Amino acid sequence: MHMNIGLVAHDAKKKLMQNFCIAYRGILSKHSLFATETTGVLVESVTNLSIHKYLAGHLGGKQQLGAQIEHNEMDLLIFFRDPLTSRSHEPDVNDIVKLCDMYNIPIATNIATAEALILALDRGDLDWREMYR
Repeated sequence: MHMNIGLVAHDAKKKLMQNFCIAYRGILSKHSLFATETTGVLVESVTNLSIHKYLAGHLGGKQQLGAQIEHNEMDLLIFFRDPLTSRSHEPDVNDIVKLCDMYNIPIATNIATAEALILALDRGDLDWREMYR
């Protein structure tokens, strides 16, 4: 099943997101990818994956992602957050987690859960999302 996957990473986690997307490029290439601007550009540059880019997170990208979640147009979200450094220009993960909880969107906020979700996606374990559409 084809899914919409959101990719967001705080500054300190952007390299991790690039490496994650390189490692799972084969799986990600089968789906539609959405990312905040800087993360999207960085991932595209190392993977050649086609990514729909929102505005930068602090310029409205977080709201664009949130609207897509609210309209049930997102199936999986990977949001690599930096729990140690809070910067005012970075998207607040709590708002997005709240929306994902409200709309039953699987979300990963670290590499361990991201790998578990991406492998589950590849096995078809997330096909239940289809009944939410």
